[in-house]
Amino acid sequence: MRFYRLSLMRDFFRLIVPALALLGAQSASALGADFDACIASIRPEAIAAGVSTSTFESVTRGLTPNDAGSFLDNQPEFTTPVWDYLAGLVDEDRIKDGRARLRDYAAPLAAAEMLYGVDRATIVAVWGVESDYGRSIGKRPLVQSLATLSCEGRRQAYFRTELFATMKIIQSGDVHASALVGSWAGAFGHTQFMPSTFLRFAVDHDGDGRRDVVGSVPDALGSTANYLRGSGWQPGMGWGFEVTVPQGYSGPTGRRAKQPMSFWASKDVRRVDGKPLGSGSAGLIQPAEGGGPAFLVTNNFDAIFSYNASTSYALAIAHLSDRLRGGGPFVTPWPTDDPGLSRAERRELQSLLARRGYDIGPADGAIGEKTRQAIADVQTRAGLTRDGRPGTKLLNLLRSGQ
Repeated sequence: MRFYRLSLMRDFFRLIVPALALLGAQSASALGADFDACIASIRPEAIAAGVSTSTFESVTRGLTPNDAGSFLDNQPEFTTPVWDYLAGLVDEDRIKDGRARLRDYAAPLAAAEMLYGVDRATIVAVWGVESDYGRSIGKRPLVQSLATLSCEGRRQAYFRTELFATMKIIQSGDVHASALVGSWAGAFGHTQFMPSTFLRFAVDHDGDGRRDVVGSVPDALGSTANYLRGSGWQPGMGWGFEVTVPQGYSGPTGRRAKQPMSFWASKDVRRVDGKPLGSGSAGLIQPAEGGGPAFLVTNNFDAIFSYNASTSYALAIAHLSDRLRGGGPFVTPWPTDDPGLSRAERRELQSLLARRGYDIGPADGAIGEKTRQAIADVQTRAGLTRDGRPGTKLLNLLRSGQ
């Protein structure tokens, strides 16, 4: 649950981080004395918001700015094809790992289902998409990043609210200050809560007296279920399902344009598995231009969407939850002749690039600057469009040894 869609941006940030490093250092240095004055000026506001004087002084003593402002002011304008996005987030590795987590945390997941009415597969899918089951929760100190953003750039008032919320988390003793690390924008923990969201929805699911979404997986799972229920999740209702839409359809579309299932049946919209549409209402989404899979989505899809306002993101969680239950891939192919790569395929691609002498670092599946540069060079040599994109065509080219 992040101010910016970091799951969409992660690979791109690996590309631009080196370019922004100098800018960030210069920005932090320039903030200098102004930063100290800013911190002093927000002290009364923090205390009025419920932060104790001792907490404010302890967490700001010796505090210096970091480069968070450089990310805020340099947000890239780009889109990732939905088939690329899903290929990296819902792959066999993540499905296998998710099923293992369902077994390992069966007891707290069962309790979360009973308390909040959110099924365990959806809870685990959020965990998998948000942090790869806790492997990628971020490393930046929240207080430092949020203090920087509170004194520099756009939306300072918003980030001050999140900074004060972070201070109140520390003050409560739920999460120790040293454990409050995460994204540059302040999201933290196994399922990437913003601090203000933590204050509203975090729960002590393991019964130890603390709400710790960093050190306690049960707390993170229970808190995620509580958030989804608070966002409108309806127990016993699925998120939706894949459908076929008749050629030339021109009726309502979008998750908000919900209609009774009888309406969709009258328009010859059918489930791909042949089952009846059922009851209730749903909206029709078609995530890719030019065709591809279509879906009827319910209010529970909207609850997932509220976690991070992106159709691709919500669809990734919805689809991963289905795969964790034993469901298969989408039936309708995406409208591309160059599908995206899974993380295993990305690692293979990087290994093949390394064999050709490209210095791309470890073959970890993370497509960063060096990998994109190597891909672009191979594309140029092969007479392909030079865009640095890792796709199936390029992987097959490298496999062939051409």
